[in-house]
Amino acid sequence: MNFTKKSLRLYAVTDRSWLHGETLYEQVEKALKGGVTLVQLREKELSEADFEQEAKELLELCHKYNVNLIINDNVALEAGADGVHIGQSDMGVEKARAILGKEKIIGVTAKTVEQAKAAEAAGADYLGSGAVFGTSTKKDAKPMDHALLQEICESVKIPVVAIG
Repeated sequence: MNFTKKSLRLYAVTDRSWLHGETLYEQVEKALKGGVTLVQLREKELSEADFEQEAKELLELCHKYNVNLIINDNVALEAGADGVHIGQSDMGVEKARAILGKEKIIGVTAKTVEQAKAAEAAGADYLGSGAVFGTSTKKDAKPMDHALLQEICESVKIPVVAIG
């Protein structure tokens, strides 16, 4: 699957609190029909087996719409997905790249200019910075000033996604 800067235009992150009686599959399909260009499977409460099953089903669905599926945090659960998004306390970019290979997408959370530059130097394909807007999905997220987001964007050549 092709990954370009345009792939990051509308980046959806899954969250079961928004399902309201529907399945995650149904919600993701609605998002894809609505124009989402990248999906990140972020389900911290699922067992490893359930997460892997969800990943396989969503990968098939995303590819039906020519959209990449990114797995949050766990490179071991990569399940054939198009890539991974890792945080600052997760596995490093170099190790993730060694496991996944050159063709997989690696995104990294960057909350400072220093983190952004380090992630780019290590081989990240894109950065996720935020929470730029308030979010109820990540209780520990501290709001990021828009000026800092601009500094991060200007400090690197790889794409930066405003998260939250």
